[in-house]
Amino acid sequence: MLHSRLVRYIDEVARSGSIRKASARLNVAASAINRQIIALEQEIGSPLFERLPRGLRLTTAGELLVSHIRQTLHDHDRMRTRIEALKGLRRGEVSVATMGGLAGGLLARVITRFSHDHPGIKLKVKSLTREAISAAVISGEAELGLAYNLPLNPRLTTFVKATYQVGAIVAPDHPLGRRVSLRLADCLPYPLVIADPTISIRDVIEARAPTDLELEPSVETNSIEFMKRLAAKPPNISFLNQADVEEEARNGLLVWVPVRELQGQPQVLSLVHRSKGALDSAAHLLAGEIGAALDAHPPETVRKNASL
Repeated sequence: MLHSRLVRYIDEVARSGSIRKASARLNVAASAINRQIIALEQEIGSPLFERLPRGLRLTTAGELLVSHIRQTLHDHDRMRTRIEALKGLRRGEVSVATMGGLAGGLLARVITRFSHDHPGIKLKVKSLTREAISAAVISGEAELGLAYNLPLNPRLTTFVKATYQVGAIVAPDHPLGRRVSLRLADCLPYPLVIADPTISIRDVIEARAPTDLELEPSVETNSIEFMKRLAAKPPNISFLNQADVEEEARNGLLVWVPVRELQGQPQVLSLVHRSKGALDSAAHLLAGEIGAALDAHPPETVRKNASL
């Protein structure tokens, strides 16, 4: 097995694409890192990196080695977490890949409480695209993935899922703020703030909007937080689901109004982990906390994996 320091040297160089950057992050002399990489390349008889004018790029052999290294590091962290579990979960680490809107909303509330109850468990949260979330969990870079409308993948197991309807969000004093429900046509006279195609809400709107309606956005964005900020200023109107605006609605900053055309295609929020192997104790504990938060919604919207 490779020396633990060399393992981390190669992993950091691969991530940063530069020995100089890896040196700064690891606080290790660049010459020492370079010397050990060259020695390993000579030992295995194959270059691990292509030396380019603007940095380093992994060779095919390097990609194979880095994949093994990251799995080794992940297994090492899991082993340490399991040992800590024997001590009552006083220490450990859990990484979560999620979407930006969830990171700032539901997940932030869960993690605030979890960190208070388990101060020795270190949490890492990355905001990624839907496709990158699946990839991060499958590769082992993240123990848990939380996202809307994740594609089915046999290498992922769903811990819990919940469905949420997409509707209009407006300020309480917006002309539409007191309506019980709306049609998309009711929204057209107002400035529309709509998610760009990288966000799954856009898929829902495009799939359900009547073909004779032209939903021309005044603002198009990939930021859930920006959508909420603009929707809080009349006469703007935007479209999100109930979970996205739960806190703002509770504090009287936004109103969520059902839109009839959008009710037939809910967003499915899934918490997933890698199918290969069981969750570590700390990750399982956090997954349970997230599941409990989803359980706070009406029972018919939540379905759990009965095997977990």
